[in-house]
Amino acid sequence: MALNKVWVFAEVDTPGKPTSLTLELLTKAREMAGTVEAFYAGADPEGMAGPLGEHGATTVYALDTGDCLIGAPAAAALAELIGEHQPDMVVFGASYDGRDVCGRLSARIDRPVLSNGMTWEADGDNVKVGTAIFGGNTLVDAAFKGDGPPHLAIFRPKSFTAEPGGGSPAQVVQVKSVDTGHAGEVKILQVHEAEQVGPKLEDASVVVSGGRGLGGADNYKLVEDLAKLLKGAAGASRAIVDAGWVPYSHQVGQTGKTVKPKVYIAAGISGATQHMVGMKGSDNIVAINKDPEAAIFGIADLGIVGDVHKVMPKLIEALKARQG
Repeated sequence: MALNKVWVFAEVDTPGKPTSLTLELLTKAREMAGTVEAFYAGADPEGMAGPLGEHGATTVYALDTGDCLIGAPAAAALAELIGEHQPDMVVFGASYDGRDVCGRLSARIDRPVLSNGMTWEADGDNVKVGTAIFGGNTLVDAAFKGDGPPHLAIFRPKSFTAEPGGGSPAQVVQVKSVDTGHAGEVKILQVHEAEQVGPKLEDASVVVSGGRGLGGADNYKLVEDLAKLLKGAAGASRAIVDAGWVPYSHQVGQTGKTVKPKVYIAAGISGATQHMVGMKGSDNIVAINKDPEAAIFGIADLGIVGDVHKVMPKLIEALKARQG
């Protein structure tokens, strides 16, 4: 434990429920620092106090941004708080809001950011963040040099495992808004949420993903049907997202979502490095592909060499029969 105080930028999934990525960062922060605190911009901070405290936060600095986009007001408030409380490091999740706030904060306090982190180590004043380059083929460590704290870093989902530490509810400290000028006047007029069927992709214990080997958008129903039978989530490769077969919210990979389920089924996915970066941490990988030389078989625990149009219907039929 080399850091004295680490702050975690906390985000919400549903009212009173922190995102899994927030809890992952808090868990790792407990290991890295003597004191862990959180910053949260949004409604109902009292509802967040319990789960944030259970995962290590002793204090939650809460900012009510009303109907504003949180980027500008959150970064402005954070900058002032950092000047007052002097945390050694502030960490963010690789989410839309996390990247937005961290980028703005970096400009305000003139500190560099190490982004896309997958590992996090500290030895005295030497803080390292590990990340993947060249499509995930090479892992490198980057260290903060020359600049003093606070260090800023952004981490990918599923880089750490969320585990409760048994802490008491965090103390909620209300934070006053800071005048950000015109930038703080960006209002949210409407919110459109994608329809959610089954578990969230990044939280599912079973993920079934389809690729170009499905042959066409209509055949993606095979993926959805199998995922539903397994009480899992349906994912996709970048190729079929780019082709317009499925929405981007289904994409697994370096530029999509990172998943770490107990079972990952890749149907008609050849195994491009970009895709494998987002799922190779799965406990058990099952690959279905008619090409025996497909790269996906190199990381699969179970490989089925066959046509997805024949294998998938048989799997679905067998599961339906088994479930009665």
